[in-house]
Amino acid sequence: MDKATLVRTIVLAIALFNQVLIATGLNPIPGTEEKWGEIVSSVFTFVAAAVSWFKNNYVTAKGRQQKEVLKRAGLTNSK
Repeated sequence: MDKATLVRTIVLAIALFNQVLIATGLNPIPGTEEKWGEIVSSVFTFVAAAVSWFKNNYVTAKGRQQKEVLKRAGLTNSK
């Protein structure tokens, strides 16, 4: 797993954990009003999920093989 995939995965995990806290009635953002925390949490989760979904993460073994084929053929801009 490359660094960008790892970062996107961690951000998505934090966003989902934050949503669980909101759903259980806990306010994960201290010092804010409950509604503001829900709005921030929802936006954060939406952005993290969208980036993770749209990015080709190459997480599976087959995906990593595909990435190597693309890299050898010069069809990807990743290093």
